Order: sequence, then C-alpha cells, then structure tokens
Amino acid sequence: MAASDRVVLGPLVGSIDQGTSSTRFLVFNAKTAELLSHHQVEIKQKFPKEGWVEQDPKEILQSVYECVEKTCEKLNQLNIDITNIKAVGVSNQRETTVVWDKTTGEPLYNAIVWLDLRTQPTVERLLKIIPGQNKSFFKTKTGLPLSTYFSAVKLRWLLDNVEEIRQAVRDGRAMFGTIDSWLIWSLTGGKNGGVHCTDVTNASRTMLFNIHSLEWDSELCHFFDVPMEILPKVRSSSEIYGLMKSGALTGVPISGCLGDQSAALVGQMCFKDGQAKNTYGTGCFLLCNTGQKPILSEHGLLTTVAYKLGRDKPVCYALEGSVAIAGAVVRWLRDNLGIVKSSSEVEKLAAEVGTSYGCYFVPAFSGLYAPYWEPSARGIICGLTQFTNKNHIAFAALEAVCFQTREILDAMNKDCGIPLSELQVDGGMTNNKILMQLQADILCIQVESEYRYARWKKAVMKSMGWEISEPQANGDSSIFSSLPLGFYIVSSMIMLIGAKYISGIDK
Repeated sequence: MAASDRVVLGPLVGSIDQGTSSTRFLVFNAKTAELLSHHQVEIKQKFPKEGWVEQDPKEILQSVYECVEKTCEKLNQLNIDITNIKAVGVSNQRETTVVWDKTTGEPLYNAIVWLDLRTQPTVERLLKIIPGQNKSFFKTKTGLPLSTYFSAVKLRWLLDNVEEIRQAVRDGRAMFGTIDSWLIWSLTGGKNGGVHCTDVTNASRTMLFNIHSLEWDSELCHFFDVPMEILPKVRSSSEIYGLMKSGALTGVPISGCLGDQSAALVGQMCFKDGQAKNTYGTGCFLLCNTGQKPILSEHGLLTTVAYKLGRDKPVCYALEGSVAIAGAVVRWLRDNLGIVKSSSEVEKLAAEVGTSYGCYFVPAFSGLYAPYWEPSARGIICGLTQFTNKNHIAFAALEAVCFQTREILDAMNKDCGIPLSELQVDGGMTNNKILMQLQADILCIQVESEYRYARWKKAVMKSMGWEISEPQANGDSSIFSSLPLGFYIVSSMIMLIGAKYISGIDK
C-alpha cells in the first residue's frame, strides 16, 4: 500500500487496557476520540487452592503484545497509517502483585490477583501488632483499611513463602510492582534498560504509599517489612515514562498510566467535585471525585488518588466503594454451575421471569469488601423454594450486583453529605439491559425495591462469619464440642441412670 493511499486522520493514541478477565488494545483519533480499531484477548485465571487467584505475568505481557500487533494489522487493513500513533497509555487491574528478577526479566512467582484471599492469616497476624487491633489504623496515611485486597499484604506473603523471592531480594535482583509496573518495565526494554515506575493511582492501592505526601512511606514499609529498594519510582499519571522497544510501535512513547478505576473516572469526564461513575467489570467500583481534598470515609469506603495529570499538576482524590464480585458472578454461573453457555444468556434467563421469586444471592466469594470489609463472609443463595429455577437464580445474581451498588451509594451519600443525582456507568456488564434497568429501579424507586433491598441486607448478614482462616489448633474433638449432640448425650445418660435407679427400686 502506497503511503499516498493511506487515510490521513491526524495524531492517534493507543490504549493498553489490561483487566482481570481480558487485555485490550484500542486506538483512538486524538482529536475526535473516535475508536478506530481494537483487539481483545481473554486472560486465564488460576485457582491452585480455595481462595487463591493467580495469573501468569508472562501470559499477561504476551496478551499485550498480541493485542498491539493485531490492532496494528487491522489499522493497516483500514489503510490507516500506524506511524500516526504518537503515544500509548496503560490502564491496569490494580492491587494485583508481581515480583520479578531484573537480571533475567522472569517473574519469580505468579501474579497474585487483587481478589485473592490467601493473605487472611497475614492480615490477622499484622492486626495483632496494631494498637487495639484497629483495621483502620493506617487510613489517615493510606485511605485504606488493612485488608487482603491491597498489595502490601500480598507482597508480605510472597516474601514469607517464596524462597526464590527472598533470595532475589538478598541479591538485589528483585523488583516489585503492580501490573502497570510489570508492563511498562517490560515494554520499555525489560532487563535491557526497562523503566521501573508506577503512577500515583496505582501506588495509592498498595498500603505502602502516603496519599498526602505522594511518596512511599518509610514507616509503612517498616511495618510490613518491605525493602524500599524493590519499589518502583512513583510518577504522575501523565508524562513520558519511556519508549516502546519492540513490535509495530517501536519508538512510540508510553506517556500515560492510570489504575483501571481511575482511568474510568477520567474516561467518563468526572473532573468536577461530586461527579461519580460505576464500573461493572469483574468487580464493581463506584468512584466519586472529591477534588484536591481527600475525604476520609466514616462509612466503609476507601479514600484513593483519582489522578494527577502531569508532573506539576495538582493531585485529585476520590471516594471509592469496591465490590469484589460483579461480572465474576455471571462467569461463575457459566463456568462453575453450567446453567448458561455464554454470559449473554444470563440476561435472557432473567428476562423470562422478571423476578427472583424471593431468591437472594450474596456473591461473597472473596469475602465482602465495601462497606463491610468482612473477609469471613462467603457466598450464599437463600430464599429457595421448590418453585425456584435457574432463571430465578440468574435474576437474583443480577439483582445482587445492583444491591451492592446501592449499599455503596448509600455510604457515599452519607460521607459526601450531598446525595448523588447522577451516576455514569461503564464496563462490560452495562450491555445487559435488564441489569441497567434493575439498577435504575433500585437506586431511584422507593416502592418495591426498598422491600427487596431490606431482604437482601438480611441475606448479607447471614453470609458473614461463615469462614475461619485456620482450623482451631488441637481442636476439641470431644463429642461435647457440638452443643446439640452434647445435650443429646448428656440427657440420654441422665435418662439411663434414672432408669437403672427406678428398676432398682422395683426389685
């Protein structure tokens, strides 16, 4: 194809969107924001043990390369000159933790995904050395409660349990990062001069970052016993970090980085105080822009960095409500229960009945995040009758996503003092019309939805306290450890003794 035949569109920008379930690369017209082409690849999740969720960092990186190359091929087929791509940005799943060897470029362990629960014993051990065992002890610095969710406890688990990582730290070979750091380092050269950095939004999700000074905090690193030399350099969300070193876009600068939910807030143009968006992805994340002043939540929400669009630009903050399981519940219905063959079928099943018929679903597969922060919770489906079928369960699953959003919105209204009048939405689940209509009903209509919301809250209470992190040491194996069984046996013994006494009198 001759250069003169190419479509002239002016400058283009590329976006790497690396999520929990998939990776995408998208190319936009920089002036009109028109999406010109994209490619998407699904990412595998590994579940080596109950509650463990891992991904292969090399597979994630390879998926990025594949998406970039395939998108560039599509642009060439459209006669669009890829040399007009002037910059690439990175958006990534937050909190997911990677440690790799800077001399070989190889990961030292699988990536531990943000919703992984293996670190609950680590959290409990750390709580014991916090005054009053207060989960919110570090919120004034980090905006976050101590939880399995955040990267510091995942890194602590890796340092405690993976000898290869401990040795790499001792040898000065280890590098830590969230997915953005792993990708930027790899794409800018890796072991041959790759840039080890992150941005303020991703750093704010580690529990090692002071959201006021915008620096790694030495006291936090000391508490978690994390060596500061393995941490990436923290940069703003909009500056040139380095150049692509391979593939079709060699030489193109990587000049933007935002954690996925901050990226969605910016993408929805929520730049004013009080503007909010909700993303319906693997999890569900409602963020409200609070401007240049961080607001500490008193109702179970997180305070996080929203964006810092340039080295010399001010930082803006957000209140966030995080739900671990949203779209993942649809995937669970498909992959685990097999009641649907595709995610789109869930909408069809739910539409056929239009109600859950008294069935309630609390998908606390990874405990409950905001506003409860209760790791002991587990998923429950309750209110079942002989009439309940897979259609009702599908409807209850969608309704659960909406109820969780309602809980977060209620908490946000209390923290902000001004009820949100409008909610921007995005994410794969927004294609589900039943879900979106349910969400509108549950957030706005007081009759019908209020009753069902109250019943769902009752179901949430029943889901808590289900799981304990470890079996009781030298647990009481006595039959009397079960109160009903013990009562039965004691009463039987009394009856037996009484019978013998009576028979003795008769003789």
